[in-house]
Amino acid sequence: MKFALFSLLMNIPNAVSGETLTTQQKFENVLKQAVLAEELGLDAYGVGERHGAPFLSSSPPIVLTAIAARTSRIRLLTTVTVLSVLDPVRVAEDYATLDHLSGGRIELIIGKGNDPRHYPLFGITEEEQWESLAERYALLKRLWNEENVTWQGRYRTPLDDVTTQPRPFQKPIPVWHGSASSTLSTELAAKYGEPIFSSNTFHPQAKYKALIDHYRERLAYYGHDSQNAIVGSGFGSLYLANTTEEAIKRYRPYYDAFHATTASRINNTPFKDLEDNIKYGPVLIGSPENVIEKIMNYHAAYGHQVVSISVDGLTEAEQCEQVERFATEVVPVLRREIPSKVWGSNKLPSLQQGVFTVS
Repeated sequence: MKFALFSLLMNIPNAVSGETLTTQQKFENVLKQAVLAEELGLDAYGVGERHGAPFLSSSPPIVLTAIAARTSRIRLLTTVTVLSVLDPVRVAEDYATLDHLSGGRIELIIGKGNDPRHYPLFGITEEEQWESLAERYALLKRLWNEENVTWQGRYRTPLDDVTTQPRPFQKPIPVWHGSASSTLSTELAAKYGEPIFSSNTFHPQAKYKALIDHYRERLAYYGHDSQNAIVGSGFGSLYLANTTEEAIKRYRPYYDAFHATTASRINNTPFKDLEDNIKYGPVLIGSPENVIEKIMNYHAAYGHQVVSISVDGLTEAEQCEQVERFATEVVPVLRREIPSKVWGSNKLPSLQQGVFTVS
């Protein structure tokens, strides 16, 4: 199994100390997180995209470029690139530039986004999100894979004989499809024979498993080998302690503070409290042994090969503590128990003609 640390650059007052970071301090905190993740041997660091408080993650390519300058090995992911509202020409240019500056370490996770506040900012309606995503991704693929592109569609002005610059460093830049709420995303991923990354954050396992199962079924429909499907899974919040009781006590203020935010309420989580989420949901709160057991349980359902975690909201000292404990007490066991084809040569496999090969 491979491991990633993700951040949405959520910047709210610390639920325990009351401390509020300045915007610059929060950006510096994320850079430190990424460096620590690389030093501890994690495989990837991801920055999400949101457009509105309490998140500062409106410009992932810029943040990831700064991370690329401070690291040398770790893969750099977007979690997600909200392609449903972005100009594919601009995306092609920005991420091809980052691809070169990082030495070919960038990978996109694309999606429509799960915060409806961004639609009016970029001139589409929420009802258009899926059609917009599909059209923009088809164009993005052409811009990266072809030169002299002529194109006409609904969500941007026509293109005539366009070759975006720079050309990507990787051939191709790897793309995952974010999966959180609809089979329309898993259908798009299956159509292109590309990996999915399950959000697995706000709802019980059965909801996300149904989407993953749909993805595998549709891979087979499109002529790909579903046995070789590549799936990643988020797990949201992480808090490790020597006992589950201690972890619950220490994490509860953070859980309550985040679930009181407007951004959290948008996701309509069914869990009534932290204990309910620990029992039936995806949060990783407890002893290392409990967390290993939970990830193994989810792997039996999902068959995923990549796990992402987040330590957003904690104090910087706790972030370091939690990432270090996860890397030293959880990761080695799961690496040994669960094989992964992902990033075998520090690259993401892609599905071509029914066989995963290294991009």
